[in-house]
Amino acid sequence: MNWKKDEDSDELGALMNLDHSAVLQETRIFNQTPIRPRHSRLLLAKVLFLLYRGDSMSTNEATDLFFSTTKLFQCKDMSLRQMVYLAIKELSTRADDVIMVTSSLMKDMQPKSELAYRANAIRALCKIVEPSMLPGIERFLKSAIVEKSPTIASAALVSSLHLFGEAKDVVRRWGGEVSEALNGKALQGPSFFGGSGGNQIVSTSSIVQYHAMGLLYAIRQHDRMAVLKLVQGFSGQSRGWLGGAGSGLRSNMAQVMLIRYAVRVMEGDPSLFEQLQGLLEGWVRHRSDMVSLEAARAACQLQGASGQLLTAAVSALQVFLSSPRPTVRFAAMRTLSALARTHPDAVQPCNVDMEGLVADSNRSVATLAITTLLKTGNEASVDRLMKQMQGLMAEISDEFKAVVAEAVRSLCVKFPTKHSAFLGFLSSTLRDEGGYEFKRAAIEAIVDLAKHVPESREAALGHLCEFIEDCEFTKLSVRVLHFLGEEGPRTERPTVYIRHIYNRVVLENAVVRAAAVSALAKFGTVADEGLRKSVRVLLQRCLDDRDDEVRDRAAWALRMADNENTRTKYVRDDSTFALAVLERRLVEYCTGVRHGRVSLEGVPRISRAQAEEAQGRGRLEAMDAALVVGTSAVSAASPAVAGTATSSGAMAADSGAAAGMDVYEQQAEYASRLRAIPELAAFGEQPLVSSARAIELTEAETEYVVRCVKHVYERHVVFQFDVTNTIPEQVVGQVEVNMEPEEDTSEVLRPVVVIPAPELRCDEPSSVYVAFERVDTDVFPTASFACTLRFVVRECDPATGEPEEDDEGFDDEYSLEAVDLGPGDFMQAAYLPNSQALWEAMGADAEFLETFGLASFDSIASCIASVAELLGMCPLEGALTPTSKAAHQAVFTGRWMGGAKTVARTRMTYQKGAGVTMELAVRSEDPAVSELMVSAIA
Repeated sequence: MNWKKDEDSDELGALMNLDHSAVLQETRIFNQTPIRPRHSRLLLAKVLFLLYRGDSMSTNEATDLFFSTTKLFQCKDMSLRQMVYLAIKELSTRADDVIMVTSSLMKDMQPKSELAYRANAIRALCKIVEPSMLPGIERFLKSAIVEKSPTIASAALVSSLHLFGEAKDVVRRWGGEVSEALNGKALQGPSFFGGSGGNQIVSTSSIVQYHAMGLLYAIRQHDRMAVLKLVQGFSGQSRGWLGGAGSGLRSNMAQVMLIRYAVRVMEGDPSLFEQLQGLLEGWVRHRSDMVSLEAARAACQLQGASGQLLTAAVSALQVFLSSPRPTVRFAAMRTLSALARTHPDAVQPCNVDMEGLVADSNRSVATLAITTLLKTGNEASVDRLMKQMQGLMAEISDEFKAVVAEAVRSLCVKFPTKHSAFLGFLSSTLRDEGGYEFKRAAIEAIVDLAKHVPESREAALGHLCEFIEDCEFTKLSVRVLHFLGEEGPRTERPTVYIRHIYNRVVLENAVVRAAAVSALAKFGTVADEGLRKSVRVLLQRCLDDRDDEVRDRAAWALRMADNENTRTKYVRDDSTFALAVLERRLVEYCTGVRHGRVSLEGVPRISRAQAEEAQGRGRLEAMDAALVVGTSAVSAASPAVAGTATSSGAMAADSGAAAGMDVYEQQAEYASRLRAIPELAAFGEQPLVSSARAIELTEAETEYVVRCVKHVYERHVVFQFDVTNTIPEQVVGQVEVNMEPEEDTSEVLRPVVVIPAPELRCDEPSSVYVAFERVDTDVFPTASFACTLRFVVRECDPATGEPEEDDEGFDDEYSLEAVDLGPGDFMQAAYLPNSQALWEAMGADAEFLETFGLASFDSIASCIASVAELLGMCPLEGALTPTSKAAHQAVFTGRWMGGAKTVARTRMTYQKGAGVTMELAVRSEDPAVSELMVSAIA
């Protein structure tokens, strides 16, 4: 068999043209005697390539090949033996009866075998062994973990990490040996792998400590105190300086993992925040660049970090900006760029150093330096930075071009007087070559600039018109046409844009033509009768289009243009549906969860400003994720370590998603959960009103964390208590909440049902429900309830979470904060378009007005936040962000019990020493509601 490189092909080309059947036929030489090592080794390489390439192999083929490969154990060639180990590991998941090779692998693990044999034999054996057979080789693996050879010890530790997912109970028993490998302590007695007895020194190799740290954390990760002791024991807190002989960690990679474990402890237990924050500050000053960078990154991402810690982190990163290694400069620059979004003032001391990196030979570093300077710099430096960026755009990837465009987008609002420089830069980037994401970011930046800086609107629209004349992306053309339709009719010369829009009807594909027709329709709603006639002529021409969608839109636009009410409803209405709720209902309908027709009547409406704010929040989060991608994952030294990091990342992602979840999407989630409970499903299809946010009834660091969400039905009120047990040594069962009204409410509220949580394991939240029936549906009660959490406690093993079989448990209870029921709980926070017209239509007869002196508030901002919480209504744009410290006006809208439209207006003034004086006026389609809402403040 020849496998040689010639002029027309190379090794890779030879591998790519392999035939599956031919290779399997060739493997018959494994049965020949004598064994030809080189020939067999190359053939095994082909087999492995086929497996890595994804070729399918039947079980019979894999089994025959597996046992043919085991016959190669007769050859002592070391290179061939290593290939045999690799083949065994890959075929073990496809072949049958692979356990038969155990004896050969055990033989290679003997002390007289070659060092490479022993380590590879451990890896292969742990790959094929079944969990039930693990106790039989437990003695071998425990001895290998503390072996003085780094190769053997590392192989045993990594193999143990692989086994941990399937045999947690067995691997947990090896904690002592793993700790010894991590500490480098001396062992007494002979080693199974050889040695004459006496003191055997455990390997002090850095890689062994790294793998031992990962395995020890995997064993202890569910025991918070054990993880805390692990962090404290190796942090140098009690024994010597960081990285010195006292701390016992000579591996920088192990130190990095220790920092990440410390951050998890800080996030999980706020009471330890101050204590471990000092450790983190010490790690920032570590002599290793790797450790210092990781500590600085963790400090910058840690919420609630002190100013002293941030200052130390920024100082360390500032030093790294002058490092001769590009990777170090990039890591430091990326961390500072992410920090500049939330703490730009903290990054300003690095501006001089970052300006020196603008001309860095590494374009990624230079791009991050410029975008960070744009976040932290002042208005005077904008022009200079924009010129420098112009020269970089041709040399960087589309990913960083998008980052630059997003940075310019944020600057458009920060420095509106520089709009001409921003527009010039963005328009020039649109003329350059680039991918979709980059072009989209530049288009959105121009759109934002046109919205927030009126002086730049016409120039921005002109650049967008120029862009769509030669745009290769259909989605971007549609986006621009939609924006032209929104903003073009408001300009002084709308006819300029009509020409560009109609060109799309003539020249583009069906999707773009349909979008152009919709944009033209909006120009047909202007007050100029002559312009409307011109637009009508253009729309009539579109009736002959070959695409159905284009013709339908043109027909609709012509019909709408003749009816003022229709134009107001469908074109000028500044609201949209909560798409997350609509999507959920459609999914439930398609999957059979929801029966009956899907109606838009129950889908809440939100303002376009709210929708754009949510989109902008998601965009910023996505950009931050792109900047710090990969920095939060634990090094994947093995699947177990990677799995730990993945679960941590998933939890972070889940928490981030929950924090950014739309209010209406969250309420739809509540409705789905309530429908799944038969006792509550009888109350109605979904609650008329659900709390916009949960009420915290305990502190975050207590043994039991409880939050309350209120749901209001036509005749019932349901209190949902989300309970989390944070004690790993306990399993809590039969959990329920006892609610006692502080005053007699028997005439208005009657208890109906309590639905307990059957079991609460550590850090696994569950819900308890308490339902009341309103005796009279015309009465909306207000009450305060004293709440007590009652449950049965059983002891459990923290490692497994399983309760002891003979432990029947004992009754216990836990006091919670009181829960109030007020008028705001019956109000659905719904956006109502045209609130001014609605206010006037309801008239003064439906109004209730009262003035309040609120001396306890020291600012308008804190007062308006409290008022919004008590009213439970939807704040319109600018309601919660007062621009003046002396006076403020706000408008709120909502639906009482999901029905009667209600509008509230408030005017506030603030005087130092006298507090806030507020006038609250409420109008509702139900006059009684107006008085009830005002009473919510009183």
